[in-house]
Amino acid sequence: MTALRTRFLGDLQLKNYSPHTQAAYVSAVARFARHFGTSPERLGPEQVRQYLLYLVNERHVGWSTYNIALCALRFLYQTTLSRPALLDGIPCPKEPKRLPVVLSREEVAQFLAAAPRLKTRVMLTVAYAAGLRVSEIVALQVDDIDSQRMVIHIRQAKGLKDRYVMLSPKLLELLRTYWKQARPRPQRYLFPSQTDKPLVTQRVILSCRRTLRRSGLKKHVTVHTLRHSFATHLLEAGVDLRTIQVLLGHRNLKTTALYTAVSIERITSVTSPFDALAAIEIP
Repeated sequence: MTALRTRFLGDLQLKNYSPHTQAAYVSAVARFARHFGTSPERLGPEQVRQYLLYLVNERHVGWSTYNIALCALRFLYQTTLSRPALLDGIPCPKEPKRLPVVLSREEVAQFLAAAPRLKTRVMLTVAYAAGLRVSEIVALQVDDIDSQRMVIHIRQAKGLKDRYVMLSPKLLELLRTYWKQARPRPQRYLFPSQTDKPLVTQRVILSCRRTLRRSGLKKHVTVHTLRHSFATHLLEAGVDLRTIQVLLGHRNLKTTALYTAVSIERITSVTSPFDALAAIEIP
């Protein structure tokens, strides 16, 4: 590991960035250095601009990947190399806003019923019943399930924040069935791997893909789709946006407000002004 890489990683740790963000930033800077075959210390704003254009025009990366590269380079030059003005002329992209895929309640039931194994079904059910991210599912510990208060404790999630979500009585019953039948060892994590560590997120993602193929659904369903469906169904049931924001762990209410655009019940309950017009004769 080079001295610059060590210092860069140390700065990320001192800023208390999550391990996931640290790994993403280190990888992004490493790819930047490999592209030019030299240390970023020897590169300047023109090389940064060339590299970002290369990502867009030749690699055709998504805007989320582009933003990770840009944020990593900003941190490198502003914090680690103390050259804050170097990226002043680099514009931040305007990301396209796309509506998330949302399943109906019937589609959720069809999807969960197609899970090939009990453990898979329980993990995917937790994603929908509590609105969890895949990283939050694999990090769940047995002690996080509080059946006395009927809540699930989510520890150090995105943004290094703790929160509580509701524990559905039906979910609690399913978790108890899973625990009796699977009796996973070791017992620290709710969904452990073969060692005393949580599952890697990729295992859950692959299990979700297998379940989708078995379900017969034509929609593009990911683990996060279940979280989107959780939020949308709460909104359609009359739960206020602020409560949904807290349950999802969103920092900004605007992020949660996205679900008002995908709630079919809300959209179809609004009367078009066209209906109030006098009858129009069609020639």
